[in-house]
Amino acid sequence: MVVKITLELSNTNKTKVKKMTFTDDQANASAQLNKPVLKEGSRGEAVEELQLLLQKYCAYSGPVDGIFGSATTGAVRLFQYRVFLTQDGIVGDKTWRALYKGAPVDMPTLKRGSKGQLVKTLQERLHIAGEYAGEFDGDFGSATEAGVKSFQQGNGLSADGIVGDRTWFALSKVAELGC
Repeated sequence: MVVKITLELSNTNKTKVKKMTFTDDQANASAQLNKPVLKEGSRGEAVEELQLLLQKYCAYSGPVDGIFGSATTGAVRLFQYRVFLTQDGIVGDKTWRALYKGAPVDMPTLKRGSKGQLVKTLQERLHIAGEYAGEFDGDFGSATEAGVKSFQQGNGLSADGIVGDRTWFALSKVAELGC
């Protein structure tokens, strides 16, 4: 199935409107985005587009001026945190794709028996959601599985204890306040 998405971004301080249409397949294909790597010090229309996208996800409230300064860096790091990316403040391929998709990208499926830093991050996010009270040990055991099932059930998802795309998406919304 191909889903077509139109994203319209406008800045109320300017008359400039960005309208982009892409398919779900394109959102997952890095070569089709063809966006520049942006970091602090970058300038131009791509930075304006970035600032508008960050505003859409309530990560940025500064001016849309095309200048990638410290406020934009902080907003990028916040967005990266929300979607489980390395929080380096640099907008590369994965960050662009997550901005367009409005969700985590390229996430592995986690289930009982999984181990590592990403499981620890999962445990931390479940704790923030009030669904996990165990140790942040990076071991997807019975307590983590129970927390995932409870989180899934509370978010209208299939409570199978397996963290796939839909669960990652729901988890990415946990830290959002306001907006």
